[in-house]
Amino acid sequence: MNKRIRRFIGDFYLVLMLLFLYLPIFTMIVLSFNESKSRTRWGGFTLRWYGELFSNATIMRAFYNTLLIAFLSALIATVLGTAAAIGLHAMKRTGRNLMIGLNNIPMLDADIVTGISLMLAFIAFRFTLGFHTVLISHITFNVPYVLLSVLPKLKQTNRSAYEAAMDLGATPRQAFFYTVFPDIVPGVLSGFLLAFTMSLDDFIITHFTKGAGIDTLSTLIYSQVRRGIVPSMYALSAIIFAAVLLLLLVANFTPSAKNSKQA
Repeated sequence: MNKRIRRFIGDFYLVLMLLFLYLPIFTMIVLSFNESKSRTRWGGFTLRWYGELFSNATIMRAFYNTLLIAFLSALIATVLGTAAAIGLHAMKRTGRNLMIGLNNIPMLDADIVTGISLMLAFIAFRFTLGFHTVLISHITFNVPYVLLSVLPKLKQTNRSAYEAAMDLGATPRQAFFYTVFPDIVPGVLSGFLLAFTMSLDDFIITHFTKGAGIDTLSTLIYSQVRRGIVPSMYALSAIIFAAVLLLLLVANFTPSAKNSKQA
């Protein structure tokens, strides 16, 4: 009996947590198909807000800016973070630990402090706030995450394989790409995805460094919420959620399918 009660409590707690996490998202998706603009009254099923979404130049421009900044910042941060991880891996232990500690500070620091600091730095160097300042800011806070994703993989690599490639006549670059890089690819990819997600989700740092005339989805939604959010934003959020869910399903089930074919 005690086992049944414990099992019931555990299942109830799990269901409660899932409802707490996903009921607001489900509500938003339902509202994206609501004919009425009211959030409390159902006015009938419609695809009107999805049509208005794709015809709204302001939202689509913000969506384009968000994806472009996220992709470019993640790509550049991945290159810089991977190079920094390789350099740190070659350092002596004391210096490496010191640099890793310094690398962790931006991640532990409050976003508002980072955002204000970057804004003041851009103003001090007479940068005009805009797309390029947002991109630089996103690269800046993404590099530490990439470094921490790649560094553990570098510690797992076999130094002997690199030295053997050098002994067989390979150049340092060839030896790296043939012996080291294949082993750290999972860390590089996870660093890229983490950087892309962090950039896609950022609001505070973007808000302080974007200047006038440019918006991302987060800053656009913030400005619209103060005036009253339009239902087409529900439609956009529903599309983003569906795209992320699809990517997760593909990422989780594709390896299983490959393994079952090989078996």
